[in-house]
Amino acid sequence: MAAKKPGPANGRESTKPTGKQAGKQAGAKASFALLWGEQEPPSRGPKPSLTAVRIAEAAMGIADEEGLDAVSLARVAKEFGVTAMALYRYVPGKAELLDLMVDLAIGPPAPIAGIPGGWRPQLTEWARQCSAAYSRHPWILAATGMRRQIMGPHQLGWLETALTAMAGTGLSAAQQHDTFLLLVGHIRTIAQQHVDHDEAANAEWARLTADVLERHADRFPALTSAIAEGAFAPQGGDPLDFGLERILDGVAALIT
Repeated sequence: MAAKKPGPANGRESTKPTGKQAGKQAGAKASFALLWGEQEPPSRGPKPSLTAVRIAEAAMGIADEEGLDAVSLARVAKEFGVTAMALYRYVPGKAELLDLMVDLAIGPPAPIAGIPGGWRPQLTEWARQCSAAYSRHPWILAATGMRRQIMGPHQLGWLETALTAMAGTGLSAAQQHDTFLLLVGHIRTIAQQHVDHDEAANAEWARLTADVLERHADRFPALTSAIAEGAFAPQGGDPLDFGLERILDGVAALIT
């Protein structure tokens, strides 16, 4: 049995956060304040000439045109003719700015409550509108993909809207949340496919694959047959729809 590390004199382990943990906690607190408009106004210096929302909107414009990697406080500051330090009066740092950018980009939730037919057509429209937001701002994927992000009022509004649509289905709260996660996961997968799409690269891949399979068809009979029958041919329509319908079919089966 390994020896225990000695604790403090009172016999309790210290709960004081480490420097890294304290930094994360401070960043999360700053993001919440920024997203929910609960920042303390500057008590010193000149009268504020900007707002956090204006700064985030300028950053969104840069991300839309040049990609997320182009966004920095220095780059955004140039849009207003000020120094990067001047922006720190409004946004604590880039991470907090990204949180606000995502919430503004995703926008208010889709108004689906009035759609007739119940939960299924409502969730279908919800998913399509959410997918459209990702199409308008493809950088949302990168901004939310590699870290746990603080959710703002718009993002929580989308969750609220989806849960409201499922409220009368008889699904448990956990099942409703899992359905939400399935839908968002599918939406993000389709959005990533759009981001990665390269027509020239796809054509070259198809050429090389066809050449390989022509010489090794006996090793991959199912794949060769599928390609011959048009499995990889353009299908037309919205690529979101097939997976969306299958997810909702499963939810319907679970409900019944």
